[in-house]
Amino acid sequence: MQQLDTVTFGEAMMMFMANQTGPLHEVSQFTRELAGAETNVAIGLARLGLKSGWASKVGNDAFGKFIMERLQNENVNIDHVLIDSQYATGFQLKSKVIEGDPEVQYFRKGSAASHLNTTDFNEAYFLAAKHLHMTGIPLAISEETREFAKHALAFMKKNERTVSFDPNLRPSLWSSREEMVKHTNDAAFQADYVLPGMAEGEILTGYKQPRDIASFYLEKGVKLVVIKLGETGAFYKTTSEEGTVPGMKVEKVIDTVGAGDGFAVGIISGLMEGFSVQEAVLRGNAIGALAVQAPGDNDGYPTKARLLDYIEKNLQGVN
Repeated sequence: MQQLDTVTFGEAMMMFMANQTGPLHEVSQFTRELAGAETNVAIGLARLGLKSGWASKVGNDAFGKFIMERLQNENVNIDHVLIDSQYATGFQLKSKVIEGDPEVQYFRKGSAASHLNTTDFNEAYFLAAKHLHMTGIPLAISEETREFAKHALAFMKKNERTVSFDPNLRPSLWSSREEMVKHTNDAAFQADYVLPGMAEGEILTGYKQPRDIASFYLEKGVKLVVIKLGETGAFYKTTSEEGTVPGMKVEKVIDTVGAGDGFAVGIISGLMEGFSVQEAVLRGNAIGALAVQAPGDNDGYPTKARLLDYIEKNLQGVN
């Protein structure tokens, strides 16, 4: 079994990005791309030179083949991706916008990935990784993926691997807000690093200040909480230190999707390389800024050389 720095799991989808602005039903031409929060992170880490793996199921169809080939081309390990002949790979449509958030329509219900279950879990594959990155999305997709997620999290913690958790809330996938908060927080409490956005933190904790949101998780045993504050940067807190790291200047926001996943890439890679928390957060801010300046979910994710160059050129005003 190949040794990995990081492993993650979840649903990947074929994404059709509109080539023209306007309502999706009026668009006649699309560009195909890969979509998926966890695949974004796996790709971002691989571009920085880390050995990353992604576990899931895809259908035995053209969409599934595209996802597998794309990840292989990005040097992401897919040894734990199962081919399902019964269920199809999900897909989504994404509008083109001049500014702001695009419209996204999902066609994922009953997908192959939604049938990923605990009997599919490969202990050797996960043990080969030093770190697990998880989002709240598999908790919401289906009962089967939720059990898989809980099992993976418990298994990695039992085997003393570090775990990062991005809530990545998807309210439309949950039957109620209360259910979403409960299951998401249950997972977050077991993680070493929790990475919510400010709005997510308010929903999950009931607090409105970054420091209070962070303290909520630290009191549950989490070691580090980093709260994304959008263009103003990010707030971080541990049991011994806290601070705010300003965001990088962005000339033009093209697409915000994938920025949070890029931020996670910066935090995870920085901590794995022995950076201080502040340095890791700075790296997260930088990748997030690069992400919003590109159209695809992960098009803006940099190589290590590009990242270091970008940080060096944008450090003015950052303490």
